[in-house]
Amino acid sequence: MTISRKPRAVNERQLRLWGVGRALTLTFAAALLAAGGVFYGLVVLLDFQAIDTTAQLDAKTLFDLMKLSFGVVAGSGALVALVVAYRRQRVDEAGAHREATRLHTERFTTAVEHLGSDSPAVRLGGVHALAGLADDAPDQGLRQTCVDVLCAYLQLPFTPDPGNDPADQAEHHRYLAARNVRHTVLRLIGDHYRRPRGTHRSWQDCDLDLRGVTIDGIMDFEGAEFSDGMVNFSGAKLSDGSAINFNNVAFSGGTVLFNHVVFSGGVVSFMNATFSGGTVNLKQAEFSGSTVLFHSTVFSGAMVDFDRAEFTSGTVLFHSVVFSGGTVNFDRASGHPPTGLQDAVGPSASATVTLPSAWLS
Repeated sequence: MTISRKPRAVNERQLRLWGVGRALTLTFAAALLAAGGVFYGLVVLLDFQAIDTTAQLDAKTLFDLMKLSFGVVAGSGALVALVVAYRRQRVDEAGAHREATRLHTERFTTAVEHLGSDSPAVRLGGVHALAGLADDAPDQGLRQTCVDVLCAYLQLPFTPDPGNDPADQAEHHRYLAARNVRHTVLRLIGDHYRRPRGTHRSWQDCDLDLRGVTIDGIMDFEGAEFSDGMVNFSGAKLSDGSAINFNNVAFSGGTVLFNHVVFSGGVVSFMNATFSGGTVNLKQAEFSGSTVLFHSTVFSGAMVDFDRAEFTSGTVLFHSVVFSGGTVNFDRASGHPPTGLQDAVGPSASATVTLPSAWLS
């Protein structure tokens, strides 16, 4: 008996179901309370003053009592049927979820195998298959797993273009094929992050781990909202021709990390972005050759940290920036101050903006 009961108890705990006895007891108690409340309400509403008592039990009264007894028995049976139907529905839902998870796992295994293929076309199919699996995942954990695999693919060692030398033609073609797959991953991530939170195919609730990734294409986050989860670009590199677009992005929570990022090419745009909460961390980022735009950006409540960032070359623009709240820290930053930053940090700025002493002289 012990062996036969244990799996059922475990399954009930996994389904978060009460035992039959407990469920029936609580159901009957709730039904009695509801019936008593309705009866009392009717008595008060109809303003009954007293109950007419009689010592004689006539046929009509006896018949009414029999009807009441049968009604109570029928109501009890209905309550039992309701409890059983509820439990059956919950078990069916759990079974459907297990089946969906099993099918998802099978499709996931196939997609990962395709992603590891030597054929670029098969890898490209694996990328789209993983994105589709993330969209159709039965729960958030499985969706996060698909996103993690796509990020891990971007974190694979980056092989630069060997050039157009005829001796390196085969390597050049392999580079172009691999780049096409990488650009597809970047595009799909941007497409899904731009979708409104809570809608179908939106990944805004997922963590995005892009540590050490070389971004050599366009990654468009325009209109996204970072209010939960973590987006980590720590140690990432932007090569020539790349672009990360944060136009009209709302940083209202969550964390976006750019620690040790090297901006040596391409364009990073924060135009019209709003930093109203959360943390955007650019500690020890290196701005040495790219264009980073903070045009019409509003800092109204977030923590934006440029601590020990290096502005050695390239273009970093702070045109029409509004510091109306929050904290922006350039402490121990080195190099040339971003263009327009000192004009933006004026008497009208109500945010806490910390600049290195070298920039204040």
